[in-house]
Amino acid sequence: MIDPLSDVIGLLRPQTVFTKGISGAGRWGVRYGEFGHPSFAVVIEGGCRLAVDGQAELTLEAGDFVLLPKTPGFTMSGFEKVVPDFIDPHVAARATGEVRHGRQDGPPSVRLLGGYFVFGSEDADLLVSLLPEQVHVRGVSRLSTFVAFLIEEAALERPGRDLVLSRLVEILLVEALRLNQTPHASAGLLRGLADHRLAEAIRQMHADPARAWTMAELAKEAALSRSTFFERFTRHVGMPPMEYLLAWRMALAKDLLRRENVDIAEVAERVGYGSASTFSTAFSRHVGQPPGRYVRGTGEASAAG
Repeated sequence: MIDPLSDVIGLLRPQTVFTKGISGAGRWGVRYGEFGHPSFAVVIEGGCRLAVDGQAELTLEAGDFVLLPKTPGFTMSGFEKVVPDFIDPHVAARATGEVRHGRQDGPPSVRLLGGYFVFGSEDADLLVSLLPEQVHVRGVSRLSTFVAFLIEEAALERPGRDLVLSRLVEILLVEALRLNQTPHASAGLLRGLADHRLAEAIRQMHADPARAWTMAELAKEAALSRSTFFERFTRHVGMPPMEYLLAWRMALAKDLLRRENVDIAEVAERVGYGSASTFSTAFSRHVGQPPGRYVRGTGEASAAG
């Protein structure tokens, strides 16, 4: 069965994992600015408060897992009132060893293992917009186990390290996100997949993006009227069905143009366009440049790297 969530994670291509220990003691509080890269943490012992911009404040306890696909600004603190110290996340990301907040001696009141990674896809903003802004999971030991594996692997310079880390992050992402796949999730792909009617239409779009889908055909896949399907899809996924289909086709096209030795006509056919010229027009409108220039720019960026 086609799995749209795995499709999205596969295109995001998480890589370059950085991990560290974090602890706090006494009266402490820190305010991190917006970071942009996805980050995660699992609480090993104790507890603390976490307030992510735009989200309800969380009280974290041992065994809790948090994933922030975009990592906006956030405040983390103990349970005593305190004015938080500001930390530049880009500077903090370069730090090595455990980060200690508050009192520097004695046992900590909270210990976390956390880290961040980057997405290899140039379409990350679009794809991440389909995911929830914050994922909080409590009492799922599998997630703690995956984080422990990540920390261990990241600390060792063994053959195949980068491949193992990227695969572990993919598993961690899928595991955390599917636990958030509920009708009450924020608008996005997970909420759409939690609706069994919409999920079938989404799976069909991912299974056959080259098909000339119409609104009526997609509504039929969902066993809904056209108007009900349009309203329900837009409300749950956060964008209209045909806009989602276009965005997915363009994400696939960009991936094909970057990674495979295929000509523009073949890419056009594989993402549902009858001719290279029609595809080029749509691609230019969506991406801001024609496919040929996009390919040359990608090649130049790779050579420079």
